[in-house]
Amino acid sequence: MKYWEDFPVGWTLEFGNYEVTEEEVIEYATAFDPQPFHIDKEAAKEHYFGGIIASGWHTGAMCMRMMVDGYIHDSASMGSPGVDQLRWKKPVRPGEILHVKAEVLDRSLSKSRPELGFVKLSHTVFNQDDEVKLTMISSGMFFRDPARKRGEADQ
Repeated sequence: MKYWEDFPVGWTLEFGNYEVTEEEVIEYATAFDPQPFHIDKEAAKEHYFGGIIASGWHTGAMCMRMMVDGYIHDSASMGSPGVDQLRWKKPVRPGEILHVKAEVLDRSLSKSRPELGFVKLSHTVFNQDDEVKLTMISSGMFFRDPARKRGEADQ
């Protein structure tokens, strides 16, 4: 179990091996972002991107899945207060295999809830050729480890 104390500033981790399928791209976009270049193969061929691409929101959702599998599932996560920055750098295409590199940028303690801390992380999604597809800076809330002694080093 990873607690707030287990996310020191500068710590990096890499995770994920998510294969993007055309079926999933079309299914997600049909439900949430039904633009022709996401859902219609023929229309997508004539579009600027030259073929079906994943919705940026879908790319963010794939990143979230990899985050949960990569470190959130085994942590004392209490959710997130939000995303500070989200950038879609290059389109994600069916057949790509995605992975994530995360780095802890900052952390702080809650002023009103001493058992809770905040961790600011950058996440970068890459494909199998290490092309950057998405960048995001977000914060997570994590419980502090109740078994550890608290002191000045926690700041």
